[in-house]
Parts: sequence; C-alpha cells; structure tokens
Amino acid sequence: MYRLLKRFIIVLAAGWLSVSVQAAEVGPDALAKNVTNDVLRIVRQDKEIATGNPAKIHTLVEQKVLPFFDFKHMTQLAVGKHWPKATPEQQEGLVNQFRRMLVRTYASSLTSVADYKIDFKPFRAAPGDTEVTVSTEVSKPGAPPIPIDYRLEKSGNNGWKVFDVIVDNVSLVTVYRNSFNSEVRKGGVDGLIAALERRNNRP
Repeated sequence: MYRLLKRFIIVLAAGWLSVSVQAAEVGPDALAKNVTNDVLRIVRQDKEIATGNPAKIHTLVEQKVLPFFDFKHMTQLAVGKHWPKATPEQQEGLVNQFRRMLVRTYASSLTSVADYKIDFKPFRAAPGDTEVTVSTEVSKPGAPPIPIDYRLEKSGNNGWKVFDVIVDNVSLVTVYRNSFNSEVRKGGVDGLIAALERRNNRP
C-alpha cells in the first residue's frame, strides 16, 4: 500500500500545484497541463525544495496542493459503509487524519518529482460534465511508465477537485477502503482514527 501511495504522491507533486482560482477558470485538462509545466520548472530550480527543506515543503503543500483535494469526499469513499455510522465528530477526525497522512507522504516524496516526465492522454468530456477523468502516463529513465488517472469533480464555484486517483489501474480510495475496513473491524471508528493518528505521529 505504501509503495502505491508513494507513486501517487510523487506524480501528484507534478500535477496539482497552483492557485485555487485557476481551477474555476479553466478546464481540468488544461489546468493539469499548465500547472505541471510550471511546477516541474519550479521544483527543478528551487534548491531548498531539492535539498528537502521541511518548512518550505510543508508550506508549499498546505498553500498550493491541498486546495485541489476534496478530502471529505475522499475520506467518505475510503471509509465506505462505516461513514454513515460515524458521528459528526468522528467524521471530522477521520478527515483531519486522512489529510495529515497525505501531507506527510507528499512532503517526504516531493524532491523526487524532478526526475519524472508526465504525458497527458487525449481528454474526453461532454459539455456540462461535473465529473471527469484526466489520464496521464508518468515515466523516468530506467523505469517502465505508470498510468495515472485523476478523477475530478466540479462543485459550484469551488472549481475542479480530485476525489480519487487510479494508479496503474488500482484506485487509491479502494486501497484505503480495504485497510480502513480492517481497522474498523478491530477497534471501531475510534480505532481507525487512533491508528491513523499513530501513523501520523511517527517521526
């Protein structure tokens, strides 16, 4: 699971850094292409990011990446059938811990982005679609290409946001759902929150 997540996060770094207003003004495919080119340039030129400056990386993640994710929807899908059984407080705790987990993993992988090349596949969507898929293929020297599909939805004036990622034909949400179900069976929703918190608090 960690290897799959790390692949996802590495690719994510090259695709979804920008100011949130852009998501509302352009289509998801154009947004991804424009931002990818800009961010690859920044990461390759920024020596502090390249050397793993934690404060700068975390600031970058918080300000430029997180606005493109619907963490509540992602968490809801990952928790699955257990989500309606959770109290509002438990749901909030799940979303917060899920968000922390992705931030930590993203930050630890950000310096690897410069080695990757991203090719965007032809984009297909009908006018008025509010849920789309942006398909890419990611590669680096000496390794086979990895297909990555971003599932996005548009809600009102909030622009396009990611709610699932398909890495090499495996859904990130589905992978988490299997893991989360196991934790809920062992300790209930509170047990899942505690397990995520323990993971997030590790050095």
